[in-house]
Formats: sequence, structure tokens, C-alpha cells
Amino acid sequence: MIPANMLKFYINGRWVDPMSKNRTGVENPATEEIVCEVALGSDADADAAVTAARAAFDAWTVRPVAERIALVRRILEIYNERYEDFAQVMSTEMGAPIGWARAAQAWAGQVHIEATIKAAEEMTWEYDRGSTRIIYEGIGVCALITPWNWPMNQIACKVAPALIAGCTMVLKPSEIAPLSGILFAQVCHDAGVPPGVFNLVNGTGPEVGARLSAHPEVDMVSFTGSTRAGTAVAAAAAPSVKRVAQELGGKSPNILLPTADLAAAVTGGVEGCFGNTGQSCDAPTRMFVPRASHDEALAVAKAAAEAFVVGDPRDEATTMGPLVSKIQFDKVQGLIAKGIEEGAVLVTGGLGRPSGVNRGWFVRPTIFGGVTNDMTIAREEIFGPVLSIIPYDTIDEAVAAANDTPYGLAAFVSGPLDDARPVARRLRAGTVNLNYPDWDTSAPFGGYKQSGNGREYADWGIHDFCEVKGIVGWGA
Repeated sequence: MIPANMLKFYINGRWVDPMSKNRTGVENPATEEIVCEVALGSDADADAAVTAARAAFDAWTVRPVAERIALVRRILEIYNERYEDFAQVMSTEMGAPIGWARAAQAWAGQVHIEATIKAAEEMTWEYDRGSTRIIYEGIGVCALITPWNWPMNQIACKVAPALIAGCTMVLKPSEIAPLSGILFAQVCHDAGVPPGVFNLVNGTGPEVGARLSAHPEVDMVSFTGSTRAGTAVAAAAAPSVKRVAQELGGKSPNILLPTADLAAAVTGGVEGCFGNTGQSCDAPTRMFVPRASHDEALAVAKAAAEAFVVGDPRDEATTMGPLVSKIQFDKVQGLIAKGIEEGAVLVTGGLGRPSGVNRGWFVRPTIFGGVTNDMTIAREEIFGPVLSIIPYDTIDEAVAAANDTPYGLAAFVSGPLDDARPVARRLRAGTVNLNYPDWDTSAPFGGYKQSGNGREYADWGIHDFCEVKGIVGWGA
């Protein structure tokens, strides 16, 4: 299923022809076939979208909050009507198994919009502190730059709070997986978003992303992607002192305490690491296990990894699809080779495609044991189904190693809560998950250190898109 308007941009309430003639093919990574082309924008296209957003801001931001919430609720209704279409396009553009595309990828967009609506309805938008009136209002024109690995998750958790906060925006989805973003733009149009409030321009990061980040009429950039790209966004934004919210890379530790149920904790850790073919910034990719349990943990992890069904994303039985591109495939292959070269124990998986697979960017679910925290596979974000198992002797040692990373997006602890909670307090990460809980779309999501700044989801996301105004003497 390919949405319409692949060669157009959505600007000022209309699908318009781009000023640039550049295009790029969209590959189905399961087949290596180009399924369609999309237009790639230029500085001029980005400027046109920003101009439309700026012109629409004054009227939109003074709309009552209830009206803005009602519009986002209408977006949700139409999104739900087209739920299967979203699942199908994400399965096509990123190779997600169709069951995962429905249960995780399309679902993520739905639940983020729901959580944002609920948070907005419960939020206190104005209040008095003595004789001063405190008011939350939209920051202005926002550039929203989203990644390919969770397309609707990141679009929904930026667009919904920005709309409700009273902002206008330009969305630049990843050019690698742009189909879902184009479909979402049509949903916004069908929901009646006023012209200029929501705009979409496809393009590359170094061109459209850079122009939006530096644009003097953009008040905020909300970026999700690699730490390398995030530093470029921040540098481009710095001269105009615009707000920059970033959700960047991760290398999340998973500490299995001596009191944990080892089999359940290891299995849950493998499943968490390998979900979405390992292409999640908060995946628990470093598993710390008590040294005495290391061999047992390797056996459990091997069985859990080999239970994944790698294959055709259209097959309902498939539980792991391909990586998104040849670039990503080559990167993961290189890091697996590095793990072998540096002396990690290859427990299962390894180099090359799975047996019997001769096309598509499929990789073998891979477990390494005997890893030390200074090995390349324990330091670099791999973004593939590769798990490093690291033995430890003491909890203090495990915590120190867990924190010994430039990242701080997420962390995991498994064990009885009385044991796990004190460890969670010591971990330097924006989200700490105890015993693999259900995903909480109302919890703050964002990172410490080089994993970014700002927090997304629900009211946390709304606040990121707001300025705080104090009117002194209001009650005098």
C-alpha cells in the first residue's frame, strides 16, 4: 500500500509540487526492491513551509485549548480508521513484520495521541501564584525531525503535543521511511487542521534538516536520531538561540541481580533487545549477569535468540524482519566482526544472513558472552539484534559499568523490587525499567548525557512545546 502524493509536499493546507527536482527511491528492505520515489526538498521548500507556519501561528495559538484538543481527537479518529494502512506502509518501508507493525508500530502512534489528549485535559494551563498569573502557551513555529526506526511513535509524540500547546510546525520525516509520514499528513488534512498549522517537507538531514534547524523563523527544533546528527542540529540552532529538544542514541544496560529469576530475566532481556530487529535507541543491549550464572545465562539467551522467526514480513509467523537498509546491514556486520576479533564468545548468530536467505537486509540474531565493558560491542550503539552479556562480581561493579557509557537514555534492572529499587536510583538514565514493565506512555522519555535533553510523552511532551509566561500584578 503506497499513499498518494509521494512526489508532493504538504504546505499551507495543500499538496504542492516541490521546488526541487530531486527524488529518492524508497526501498522495501525485505526484498531490496524500490517500491516508489519521494521528492526531496531544498532550502526553498523548507522556507515555504516555515513561512506558512509562521503566518498561521498567531491565529492558531489563541484558539482555546479545548478546541485544539478537539482537533487532535479528530486526528485520532481518522488515524484509527486508517490503522491498517499505517501498519501496511510501515511494514513496507522498514521491513517490520506485519504483526509487529500492527501491535507496536501503528499502535504507538495511537497510544501517544491518546496519552497526549488525556494529559492535556488534566493539565492546568493557567494558575495564580500570589498576584502573578502563570500561563503556558505555545513556543511558536517548531521543526519536527523524526527517524525511520519508530516512524509513527515519534511523529505522534511530537505533532500531538505541539498542536495542543498551540504551536505550528514543519515535519521532516526520515527519507528512508517516509510513507507513514505522508499518510499522516493526509490524516491531518482530512481532520481539518487549519492551513499552515501542520506542514510536511521530505528531504535529507544535511539539506532540509539543516535549513529547518538554522532557520531564523523557527522557534524550536524537536529532533530524534543519532547523537552525531543531534550535535549538528544543536550547532545549527545555536546562533538563533532557539530551543532544541533531542532524543538521541543509547547503549542501555540491563542488570540482572543475583536474586532475579535468571531464566525469565535473560529471556525478557533478549526479547527486549531484539524487538524491532534491535533498531530501538533504548534497547537493553548490555546484559550484566552474576559471574557464577554466566554460563547458564548464555544457554538461556541462546535458546531465546534462536526462537525468533526471521523471514518475510508479510508472514504472520515472522517475528524478526530485516534491518532497514544496506548501510545499516553493513554497520551491524562490521560490529559483529569486531566482537569476534576482540575475543567475545559468539554464542549464536554471527556474520552473514540467516540460512536460506539470499536477499533482503536480514541478519542473524546474535548473542555474545564473556564481553567486557571496554569492547567495541559494549561501547557503540549497534542498532541491530546483537546482545552483549557481561559478567560481574558485585552490584557496585555492575552499577559502575552500567554507568560507564556516554549515553543515558534507558536502563533495566531485574530482581525483587526491594533489591531492584535501590539499584535503579543509582543508574544515570532517563528511564529505568524494573522487571520489564508494560510501556508507560505517560512516563517521561528522554536521556541523560549524550542521549539528549528534554522529555517526551503526555504532559512532559506538552511542556517541551510551551513557553511559561508570568503576568505580574494580575491579581493586584
